[in-house]
Amino acid sequence: MSKKYFGTDGVRGTVGKDPMTADFAMRLASAAAQVLVPAGGTVVIGKDTRLSGYMFESALEAGFVAAGADVLLIGPLPTPGIARLTQEFEADLGVVISASHNAYSDNGIKFFDRSGSKLTDEIEYEIEERLKDSAITLESQSLGKAKRIDTARIRYEEFCASTVKKGVNLSGLKVVFDGANGAGYKVGPRTLTNLGAEVIPIGCSPNGKNINDACGSTKPDLLQLTVPVLRADVGVALDGDGDRLVMVDEDGKLIDGDQLLYVLATARQQNGSLVGPVVGTVMSNLGLEKALKAQNIDFRRANVGDRYVLEALRESGGVIGGETSGHMIVLDKTTTGDGLICALQVLEIMKTSGKPLSELVAGMSKFPQTMVNVRTEQRLDPDSSSEIQAAVTAAESELAESGRIILRASGTEPVIRVMVEGEDHDQVVSIANRLASVVAKSAA
Repeated sequence: MSKKYFGTDGVRGTVGKDPMTADFAMRLASAAAQVLVPAGGTVVIGKDTRLSGYMFESALEAGFVAAGADVLLIGPLPTPGIARLTQEFEADLGVVISASHNAYSDNGIKFFDRSGSKLTDEIEYEIEERLKDSAITLESQSLGKAKRIDTARIRYEEFCASTVKKGVNLSGLKVVFDGANGAGYKVGPRTLTNLGAEVIPIGCSPNGKNINDACGSTKPDLLQLTVPVLRADVGVALDGDGDRLVMVDEDGKLIDGDQLLYVLATARQQNGSLVGPVVGTVMSNLGLEKALKAQNIDFRRANVGDRYVLEALRESGGVIGGETSGHMIVLDKTTTGDGLICALQVLEIMKTSGKPLSELVAGMSKFPQTMVNVRTEQRLDPDSSSEIQAAVTAAESELAESGRIILRASGTEPVIRVMVEGEDHDQVVSIANRLASVVAKSAA
């Protein structure tokens, strides 16, 4: 059974179009409250810096209060910060208003349960069933209350800093921090500064419309230019809601999520703290798998989406996982993907080892990989098309044992992602473009 509203990471879409309207947000709050918040329970609501966040914050507040829930309004804070505060305040539900790495014209709503974890598919199905009914309004004596929490940012900063090993500081490290003009624009630079780093902030001046605009983890070009020009040691880039991380080495070279997983895993293996397998996704670079195998580190693949990485970690007993895009999870530090906390773990490794980031990633060679996004008028399952599958089979024969092909539908937009990976760059690009053409024709 497919879900109508929930994708791989909550509900998301263009503001003003179904489902991202104030009316829907109020009904969603009402439905979620009926499923997850007991009478007199508490909900934590945070957001990123999008202009539409004010509207959705008010609509969600109204829906929850009308359903009898008390609401704690946090304001702009990274998504993982809301997960943490949901636990800290012993709330029944955490809510984040954000469309992550999307442009400001989009927004989204995602939830955390009382343990700070994302909701299961079963719970999301149950919420969608409740959405078929109108929002409820209880009698006056049963309504909830709302208040703002002014100490939330400081609480989260202190928690992030506490994940660095006691006695270790970041003095001597010059860090360029790109906050994507998003939710991490304050907590990122302040946490790094409090730990002793010299911080140069960029992408830390949000105006409601510039989130992810030519900055952040999805557009790190400025960061790559800035780090070597300022002779910084490293660059850190989050996305708009702070759950993704990419880094830049001292030469301005981009270090993605796969490479950061390698750094975290090998460092932990060396100090004896690596537990269980490392979990990536079906999209993780083959070079990561081979590099970890060479170090006798078990590697497993999950479906795309940090929620599925998290599920695989819990099932396997692992603590380190993530996606190429930079959704990184260090499960013995926090309950969900957290870009800032993962950056701190890498910076700690740099400081304690005395090695630059370029040297820490040198043991992993990335296979050439190309991703082509094919936009469709409506959602398409590539596995259901005989024409697409025939083209994939032919391409796999061409690659033989030296590469991989993945076709998957995006969970957040009508896009088919065509990923081809192999040893020969030109061959990889050629195959990816051919397959993309077949997908586009099938979707027409």
